[in-house]
Amino acid sequence: MRRILVAAFLTAAVLCSCRQQKAGEGQMSTFSRVPPTAQAQPTSGQEQQRDKVGDVDAVDLLKQRVGRGTSEILLTRKGYVTSYNKQTRTPNWVAWTLTKEHSYGRNLRENERFEEDTDVPEPRATYQDFYNSRYDRGHMCPAGDNKWDAEAMTESFLLTNICPQNHGLNKEDWNDLEIQCRTWARRFGEVTIVCGPLFDEAQQPRTIGRNRVRVPTGFFKVVYRDQPEPRAIGFVFENNGSRQPWREQVVSVDEVERLTGFNFFHQLPNDVEDSVEADERLKGW
Repeated sequence: MRRILVAAFLTAAVLCSCRQQKAGEGQMSTFSRVPPTAQAQPTSGQEQQRDKVGDVDAVDLLKQRVGRGTSEILLTRKGYVTSYNKQTRTPNWVAWTLTKEHSYGRNLRENERFEEDTDVPEPRATYQDFYNSRYDRGHMCPAGDNKWDAEAMTESFLLTNICPQNHGLNKEDWNDLEIQCRTWARRFGEVTIVCGPLFDEAQQPRTIGRNRVRVPTGFFKVVYRDQPEPRAIGFVFENNGSRQPWREQVVSVDEVERLTGFNFFHQLPNDVEDSVEADERLKGW
């Protein structure tokens, strides 16, 4: 089933004119809620993240390259960075580094609510767009990875971090992979995670709500670690309620790059990037 899914997305990616070469960059503007100097300071009671991941600047590692012609507004939040697409009203990708320390916390989601993100232009996703849509407001950077800080938790509910997601996928297999990523952060000290929607350009686009938020046909997630040795792994899911155990959705990061047209972890030395992104072995994780 996974091979069929990957093949379908790959065919669609070839057909989509906006998905170009791996090194291509999109049209980008940037916005940061928190000044870079403030981001560099550790939150009270929290350990500051490393400045480097191997030989790479830890903040730079979060910035992925999208394909030429892809709409992109880069938004820096306390707990993650998102590349927002004003055409789909969804993120292109969301990236964050999850440390062992940040995998724990006392800030819970019960008092939070999903909020329209006024930092991006209208039309944009609103709470009402999801009402009666039969889709969950699916987190890309999960609330469970932001318990370490109240502001980070609140910002994880901004709709620029959200995609229309099948309820079964959101509550089951996607959630299971989120939990597994926290396990890896605790085991290896930290992991860098990037995830986002997949759109099958061969299908008629489906949208929800007055603002026509585009419904993904699938989702991807890629995970990188540098300890005890550099490794990376990818995952692809269909946006439906069928059982998709995360262990059966494994692909290489190279495969996800082919499906999306994006270039992940391009800041790594070429030999390291080529090696880890070709690997689809789950053994050792």
